[in-house]
Amino acid sequence: MQYRWIRKSQTPVLGPGPRREAIVVFGGWAVGPEVFTHLAGDQDVLFIQDYRSLEMDLPDLSGYAHVSLLAWSFGVAAYGHWQAGRADPFDRKVAVNGSLSPVDRDTGIPPVALRKTIKTLSTESYQLFLSRAFGSAQPAAVTDVEARKAELLAVEARGPAPDPGFDRVWISSRDKIFPPANLARAWAGQGMRQCEAPHMPFAAFASWQALLS
Repeated sequence: MQYRWIRKSQTPVLGPGPRREAIVVFGGWAVGPEVFTHLAGDQDVLFIQDYRSLEMDLPDLSGYAHVSLLAWSFGVAAYGHWQAGRADPFDRKVAVNGSLSPVDRDTGIPPVALRKTIKTLSTESYQLFLSRAFGSAQPAAVTDVEARKAELLAVEARGPAPDPGFDRVWISSRDKIFPPANLARAWAGQGMRQCEAPHMPFAAFASWQALLS
């Protein structure tokens, strides 16, 4: 895991007086924080990526008045595994287009699709993945192919994650990465909400509040 602040206005205030809020984002595979930077809100935002290992601890968030989690795509299961055995720092948790069983024929990405992605991963196939995830052709991008293969293998080997208790689940109707029907099965009976968007749905939202409410 790696983390970096993508918005941090000041050190949270301790003691009497106003205290800031923070959002922690467990991001998806091979997509950086740029997809979140347009979202309006004055919260500090910490972005997590790279799930080859889940051993890293988060920075101290105890000074914030309210801390929310947004977990997207493979970040959903990564967070579930990471949280197990740790104190829960979050007041609200939202899952977006991901499953606690990230590699599963019925409730995640079908195993055959993941294995094909691992086997054929290249600069060209990564570009195709971005087009499918965003729902349109994307500018040329580079990635560390071997590192991203290792990340996919780690996600597959880790298996299903414990349920940390999400308060809201978003499912995109045009998701071409996680089949929407699989996500509906994965979250049956929980607080699901649908959006008309591709796997990367954040362009359809103007603010963090809209995502987290």
